[in-house]
Amino acid sequence: MVTLKKYQNKKIAIYGMGITGFSAARVFKRSKATIYCWDDNKKARKKAKSSNFNIQKFWLKNVSVEKIIMSPGININKCKIKNYLKKNADKIITDLDLFFELNKDSLIISITGTNGKSTTCKVIEKILKTANLHVKTVGNIGNPILLSSKIKKRTIFIIEVSSYQLEYSNLFRSRYAAILNISPDHLERHKSINNYIKTKSKIFHGQKSTDYSYINFNNKYSKKIKKIFKKNKLKSKLVSVKAHKYNFLLKKIKNNYFNGKGNIQNLVFAYKIAKKLKIKDDVIIKALNKFKGLSHRQEIIFSNKKLLYINDSKATSFDASLQCLLNYNKIYWIVGGLPKHKDFFDLKKVKKKIIKAYIIGKHPLFFENQIKNHIAYTISGNIKKALEDISKDLTLNQNIKKTIILSPAAASFDQFKNFESRGVFFKNLINKKYKKRSNA
Repeated sequence: MVTLKKYQNKKIAIYGMGITGFSAARVFKRSKATIYCWDDNKKARKKAKSSNFNIQKFWLKNVSVEKIIMSPGININKCKIKNYLKKNADKIITDLDLFFELNKDSLIISITGTNGKSTTCKVIEKILKTANLHVKTVGNIGNPILLSSKIKKRTIFIIEVSSYQLEYSNLFRSRYAAILNISPDHLERHKSINNYIKTKSKIFHGQKSTDYSYINFNNKYSKKIKKIFKKNKLKSKLVSVKAHKYNFLLKKIKNNYFNGKGNIQNLVFAYKIAKKLKIKDDVIIKALNKFKGLSHRQEIIFSNKKLLYINDSKATSFDASLQCLLNYNKIYWIVGGLPKHKDFFDLKKVKKKIIKAYIIGKHPLFFENQIKNHIAYTISGNIKKALEDISKDLTLNQNIKKTIILSPAAASFDQFKNFESRGVFFKNLINKKYKKRSNA
């Protein structure tokens, strides 16, 4: 296992003992550092103590720590020790920084943006694996970066990076870094879209002149990113990504997954990075034709001549839902959940595509106010009732296919553990319904 000798006998504080904190604590323990751990949650502290980690209120002790590892989920402005953390802000790092220190010699590709991060990471992974390269996809996509195993000298890391990780990151660097797009998100934490953009732009800050930065210049916030790039005199090579210039590529791909605008943009980012790695077009096209989309992201659950069911549970903001809604017509839209702070529904481009909306979740008023002047709607309350309401409203015409889409434009936590459990619930209802019919 890799260790960091520079931290031997150094005093390290870890705030937040979830998966991130545990993985960081293990790295420092192997590196023979003196570790002080804390979590505001009593159960998390108990679990950490049972794993023989030193639980201490380090901020109350007269101890000078070398570094403070912050769990990305902690909001420094709202936590119990915010004064201490702000006073020692120069010592704060994240698992992202620690990962870089452990893997400085590896080729790292990092992907951030509001929408499409996971898909783009997986598209790049598919291309690189088809080219017989050794790849690890880690980070916010679900595999904690410090728990990577079976690493080789030539391992290429693809990292999905969140704004929360970047907010506290100070050391991280990647050879290839991309901001796919920006739209208002996580504003309850970042307070304004400008702060959000600045945080996302930190993915470029550690890069050198031999590195590459990729930006979607068709995104309306791209100019602000470009200004930040120039203001900070960043050294990397700035690469413009414009999907419309890659029609030649799309003509060679026989995969319906890449018909949607958002997925085309993801594809182009992956293509540009793959070409920098000198991967040939025939290998890229072979990989793209074999690529299967991720679960809960415009996932087709059932299709026949009359009906199409789409699971887009991952869409937790309106902009994310918009990417799905733009791709279909005659839509029965299941929407609702825990609304994103300051989210706004601009329905101009899709209101004629939507027959009716079915509002779910515990905050129906927010969604009602967003859509009531644009499209017909029913307040259904939950997914099961929404499907029942759709069945009552549905008029089937053999010549016109109808589309039922779960694309909530909201977080899931009011009714589900996460967006995955919400999507699975929806899928099970659809599968059960059509399995019964096929057995009849």
